[in-house]
Order: sequence, then structure tokens, then C-alpha cells
Amino acid sequence: MDNQRAPLFAIIGAVAVGIILIVFLVLPEMGKVSKAKDDLANAQAQEQTLQVQANALEDTKANAPANRTIIDHVHDQIPPTADEPGLLQLLNGAAVDSGLDLTTIAPATPTFDQATGLSTITVQVSALGTYSDVTAFMYRVETLPRAAKVTSLTLAPGAAATTVSPQLTMTATLEAYTSDTSAGPGSEPGATEGG
Repeated sequence: MDNQRAPLFAIIGAVAVGIILIVFLVLPEMGKVSKAKDDLANAQAQEQTLQVQANALEDTKANAPANRTIIDHVHDQIPPTADEPGLLQLLNGAAVDSGLDLTTIAPATPTFDQATGLSTITVQVSALGTYSDVTAFMYRVETLPRAAKVTSLTLAPGAAATTVSPQLTMTATLEAYTSDTSAGPGSEPGATEGG
């Protein structure tokens, strides 16, 4: 009877050894393979992300000269200091070129706008001239080498017309800008870094 059980014990022993080999040798290796597949998928996703970033950097590098030109143009239009005398000269030149006779030009104290990070210089302008002179002045203000815009304009009949075209009294409010965040009240004059 022991002889009949011997093959059965041998089979059970072989199965047990096989199960032990599977548990201790095969399953850990299958886990390593599964982890390696996950690591490969993560690495491929990271490679794609890095490739997109590399392409974006290459595009930025290729567009750098054009972007530098735009930045320089903006720096010219929004200077780092308030330079009110230069602004008044630009406005006076625009008025003279338009044929307007300036009666007053009064800049206000610059005010800092936290939303834009810029200081705004409001300028009140009064002048006499024809309608054509006023429209030419408005055009010249909007196309100054320094960023400026007209925020309000009032026209009224002027003095008795001595020429063919009737004279108008113009009152306008203009805004110019500077990146100088210290241009406002209570600040130290001069350009600021950053802002």
C-alpha cells in the first residue's frame, strides 16, 4: 500500500514544489514586469510633455527677435519715467502741427493703477481752432510716439470767426502712461525696477 501511495505523494510533492516556485519566483517577476510597463508608460508620457515644452521653447527662440522688437516698441510708448516735459513737448508739437492755438495745457499728478501696473498722467488741454484742426490734433495724439489716448472732448463755439472756417473752443482730457510706479504723490522721483 505504501507503494501505491508513493506516486501520489510524489505528485502532491511536485505540485507543492511547483506552487512554491510559482509563488516565490514567477509572481514577483510578473509584478516587476507590470511595474516596468507602468514605468515605461509614465516615461513615454513625460517624454511627450518634454517634447511639447522643447517645441514651445524652440518657437520662442525663433520668435525672440520679433518679440524683442515688440517689447522695445512698448518700452518706447510707455517710458520708464514720467518725463512730463517731454510729454508736454509732444502735445504742443501735435497742436502746432494741427494748426490749433493752445490756451492751456495742464498735467495732473501721476496716479498708479494696480490693475495695469502703470502710472497714468492725466493732461487737460484747451485750444482754439477749426473742426479740421481739432480732428487733426486728435489723430496726432492717438499716433504719438508715446502711448496716449483722448478720454473726453468738448467743443464749443469760439470767438467771432475772422476766417472762412468757424473757430471752436476745444477742451480735452488726455491720458499718457509710464511704467514708473513711483511717479505718484509721496513717491521718490526716478525710474523703478520691476513694478
